[in-house]
Amino acid sequence: MPNAIFSSLPTTIFEEMSGLARATGAVNLGQGFPDDPGPEAVRAKAAEAVMTGYNQYPPMAGLPELRQAVADHYGRHQGLDLDWATEVTVTSGATEALAASFFALIEPGDEVIVFQPFYDAYLPLIRRAGGTVKLVNLAPPHWRFDRAMLEAAFSERTRFVVLNNPVNPTGVVLPDEDLALLAEFCVAHDAVAICDEVWEQVVFGNARHRPLIAFPGMRERTVKIGSAGKMFGLTGWKVGYLCAAPALTHSLARAHQFLTFTTPPNLQAAVAWGLENSADWFRDMPRGLERSRDRLTEGLKREGFAVLPSQGTYFLNVDLAGSGIAQGDRDFCLRAVKEAGVAAIPVSAFYEADPVTTIARLCFSKGDATLDEGVTRLARARELSIKAPHATAPA
Repeated sequence: MPNAIFSSLPTTIFEEMSGLARATGAVNLGQGFPDDPGPEAVRAKAAEAVMTGYNQYPPMAGLPELRQAVADHYGRHQGLDLDWATEVTVTSGATEALAASFFALIEPGDEVIVFQPFYDAYLPLIRRAGGTVKLVNLAPPHWRFDRAMLEAAFSERTRFVVLNNPVNPTGVVLPDEDLALLAEFCVAHDAVAICDEVWEQVVFGNARHRPLIAFPGMRERTVKIGSAGKMFGLTGWKVGYLCAAPALTHSLARAHQFLTFTTPPNLQAAVAWGLENSADWFRDMPRGLERSRDRLTEGLKREGFAVLPSQGTYFLNVDLAGSGIAQGDRDFCLRAVKEAGVAAIPVSAFYEADPVTTIARLCFSKGDATLDEGVTRLARARELSIKAPHATAPA
């Protein structure tokens, strides 16, 4: 018989909405991938490495030059002192890094705290590893946790906490006081933090990303996960990193060896080069995305939408109730893609229980023409929903 955890899962909301966008010719502001092709020099290095480099199995833990480049990058950008040889493992994307973390560390019955809304891979992977999920609900417009929420969540059974920061889908970059509070609870309960930090380079304005591993007491109890795909806007490359103290890395690497074992060597070589030679990209990429965020925000506000702040990631959210839309987020998003020709993501899809149902997520890592057309079509969807709030989109 099929495994109940995976066989009972629906098609992901991203595939559902992107599939509808393809079928209807809709503007896709749902799934998070950029229109920009990524830095040309990094792509050229990958092509060069295929033709002139090594194309057989690279080391299981990753090419030494990439592991060294990851450690150096985090030293420059985040002040971390990582030993590349004992604390960095290369994975085939951040989702594989998450799977390796859960499978390597969780014992059956361990309690794992997860904040929702969440990346939809977390729960099935945790449960397949034997963990018991403890959910903490975050709510708009600020999407933050406080001491009372953590006191209610942590218990003597808590072994792990999963933190996504910067946060998809909310666009929040957690402030130092929230991270310090979480670190305090992890230390007090002897819990390991598994930190999904794939959006760490995509941060705007005065917001600053600080990794939880840098906080007092967290160096030996944190798994830090990064993604070259997000850093360079090359989402199809699937090159990720696991960074953790040697005792954790020992287990993480052994789970990784039986998941994907390794990652294409040409992509590893290109990412290693890119991390060492892309200061301009890391400076300019967030500024370009910030301009796109502002363009989409201003257009939506002109059309009567209430837009929530976005400090990072590729995403911003609209408050449907605040925009005069009485429909729930899923019904609105189905209507938008089927009747108005624009795909968005209902944020309720990022919850398992007690979802917020009034928020729709939009991706702004697109060209100006796509964003402008998306605004026009979303305005049409809003108009339709205000006129007929209880109607449903045709099947």
